[in-house]
Amino acid sequence: MSYKSYYLNCFILMLPIIIWNILLSNKLPANYQAEIFSANIPDVVTYGENIFRLFIVVISFLMPLQLSTKRQKVGFSIYLTGLLLYMLSWVLLILFSKSIWSNSLLGFSAPAYTPLVWLLGISLIGDTFNFNLPFKKWIFISASALFLAFHLTHTILVYKTFTKI
Repeated sequence: MSYKSYYLNCFILMLPIIIWNILLSNKLPANYQAEIFSANIPDVVTYGENIFRLFIVVISFLMPLQLSTKRQKVGFSIYLTGLLLYMLSWVLLILFSKSIWSNSLLGFSAPAYTPLVWLLGISLIGDTFNFNLPFKKWIFISASALFLAFHLTHTILVYKTFTKI
């Protein structure tokens, strides 16, 4: 394995999401701002969300980014689709924060469930580690599923707290 595989890894696919979040999180509606979004969330949800987010980042860093097989190419297409859906969910909330969509549970929580698509894409791309331990796809998929469960739970708790359901 070359040194290239150590820096050309699936973490690169996380960079657009991280940059997007850093640049635009302050543009989201008030209920998404840290002082509101993080208030009164049970510790188990907060810790679970952050622990599995960290697992996803670390695991993606350990998977070389290769697009040589058909499955990896399909995975990349799914990743790009998911990335666009995720970004669109933010744009709708930012530009149309007063809309029926943005104030519905489905619209409000879209940034929490659309990562399912880009994470699925990454899971199809990654098929090995940068070291000599056997690769088990279920590790990334399980970490992603648990992150999504905690992330969606967090978002629904915020929605229920600040809307009349």
